[in-house]
Amino acid sequence: MRSLALNVVGTLLVLAGIGLAAMTARGLLHYRAVASQHGGEVIDLGADGLAPAGGHGGMVRVVGTPKVVEAPYDPEFNQRVDTPVLVRHVEMFQWREVRFGGSVHYELDWLDRPVDASRFEDPKGHANPGSFPVGGKQFDAGLVRFGAFTLGPVLLRALPGTQRVEPDAAALPENLAASFSRYQGYLVTSARPGDPRLGDVRVSWSAVPLQQLTVIGRRDGDRLVAASDAADGKGYMVQVGDVPVLDVFPDLPVPPEFVWVRQLLAVLLASLGAFLLLTTQRRRPDGWLALGLGALVVGIVAGVLWLGNDLWATCMWLTLAACGAALTGWRLRRGR
Repeated sequence: MRSLALNVVGTLLVLAGIGLAAMTARGLLHYRAVASQHGGEVIDLGADGLAPAGGHGGMVRVVGTPKVVEAPYDPEFNQRVDTPVLVRHVEMFQWREVRFGGSVHYELDWLDRPVDASRFEDPKGHANPGSFPVGGKQFDAGLVRFGAFTLGPVLLRALPGTQRVEPDAAALPENLAASFSRYQGYLVTSARPGDPRLGDVRVSWSAVPLQQLTVIGRRDGDRLVAASDAADGKGYMVQVGDVPVLDVFPDLPVPPEFVWVRQLLAVLLASLGAFLLLTTQRRRPDGWLALGLGALVVGIVAGVLWLGNDLWATCMWLTLAACGAALTGWRLRRGR
């Protein structure tokens, strides 16, 4: 009965070791497979994390507030703002056609694009000026630092949020200062800003605010860029605040924790099981032989699971299996 119990417990421990190694490997493989859809496994650098040595081409998560080194500049209006992205908005006071039920009426309003009055049902008396004298435009900062990285163009334009920017009327060039005046956060051409007329133009600016962000992107030297080969067609993510990776990508499974501890425990469980099995076969069970057998069986199973997925992991496990086989052969020859 004692031998039977030892055989049962030993077998269960060996299977537990093999199962733990297999579950850990499968958990990591599943996590990496889903992560590859978003560009690859993400290294979490945390708040303003420093870039580790190497790691070129890997995905990283960085939390921090962008720092504008070279601010965007609107040369036509001589406006410079400390923001990652500056957008100029242009509107003209024009006629627009409003349909309600079966009735049509016309009203003057600020519109951000030219309206072709010839398409109106009743164009007479509702002609619009035509093209804008100046157009809307976006201006990107020349250099924005984010932690230890600079942001690539795609990530720069993906920064969220917008806020109104008060224009600096005193900075206007002479030719525009004669036409524009400041009124309620706009630069307007109206002689009486509170009572605009047809064809009057108003210009305003909006900026991306400087706020805490979570950015996940691909490391390209000291830059963060989008992973162009990501299966999701995006290859990056930007969110406001300090957002964990699993919240940024909710489809990601939870990866196994304490991987090295689990792998070591798997070998020890299999070795302990082999030791109990050997006690029923030998007067003096050999601990080194049991360790060799545990490393051999766990190394083979884990190596097969990693085969074709990760060369380094495959080599590590097969090397462990080879060491286990060598240790087992040595102890068997010594025993004989």
